[in-house]
Amino acid sequence: MSILFSPISIRSTTFRNRLWVSPMCMYSAVDGVVQEWHHTHLAQFASGGAGLILAEATAVVPEGRISPRDAGLWNDEQRDAWAPIVAAIHDRGAAAGIQLAHAGRKASTWWPWAEERGSVPVPEGGWTTTAPSAVAFDGFAVPEQLDSAGIERVVEAFGTAARRALDAGFDVLEIHGAHGYLLHQFLSPLSNLREDDYGGSLENRARLLLRVVDAVRSVAGDSVPVFVRISATDHAEGGFDEAEAAVVGEWATEHGADLIDVSSGGLVAHQQISVHPGYQVPLAAAVRQGGRIPVSAVGLITAAEQAENVLAEGAADAIFAGREWLRDPHFALRAAHELGAEIAWPPQYERAHWR
Repeated sequence: MSILFSPISIRSTTFRNRLWVSPMCMYSAVDGVVQEWHHTHLAQFASGGAGLILAEATAVVPEGRISPRDAGLWNDEQRDAWAPIVAAIHDRGAAAGIQLAHAGRKASTWWPWAEERGSVPVPEGGWTTTAPSAVAFDGFAVPEQLDSAGIERVVEAFGTAARRALDAGFDVLEIHGAHGYLLHQFLSPLSNLREDDYGGSLENRARLLLRVVDAVRSVAGDSVPVFVRISATDHAEGGFDEAEAAVVGEWATEHGADLIDVSSGGLVAHQQISVHPGYQVPLAAAVRQGGRIPVSAVGLITAAEQAENVLAEGAADAIFAGREWLRDPHFALRAAHELGAEIAWPPQYERAHWR
């Protein structure tokens, strides 16, 4: 029996399988409001058999967007635009999650296919960014250091966005603490030079992330799963590493997180990453601590047997994939066929089930 296509229950949500869609920014929102593109983009993965579809990094405040075209959840119009997308995912049998995010010093940047690069100037629709310290990401504008009031506003914004996400119907709330964005910036000594209660020791550097977990868990109650995505290493000397990630993962679960979504990198431009199939799986295994901490694995997991083996070897409890879903929105149907696993197909696609 396939582990990949066995169900998994987390709190009150049962996922029909363990092959999930990673959050992937589409840079196609208008004033933070998702569009028809997002509806078609996300619903197709549910038709394709995904167990969970985690919607893209969604800013909890306007200044938390990676680019002016990012999705948001700081007002009710944005909430209402998400609701029919969530309903479409549910209608096709999958669970729906959303990644709540704040980009920090990597906010206010041009989208990938823009002609320009770096920070968007304020006269052209950009804004002043914030971070744990006034240290810029290479090639970006220098951010303002968050003061204590600013930190309080961040915590409150995550909680308020979580409430809107639940009102829109989402089943899972993920906190984005990875890829060089604000919460990761606090975690790493390469970007956090503070000398107050939010800087220095790992306990202090993790304080904001754990306060956000507390805030989101308070909104989620006892029934809604809360995930935390972390970059388990900065791939740079002197940065956040897998030993610290294992500790932070344990702390996050003690504060109410149900699963640690393990990725890596994104904090500094000089990172050195050896990219190969499954290159981040050992990081997930390290954070999982032999099964003590539920984790998901991600990173060039592109084949059914590969994904099955990651679970069989005990490196993770679930698989997130990104690019493979873009190449094949029916990745789960194909993977199940290749593994000989019997899963429900949309009746409209039944004629392709075994031939």
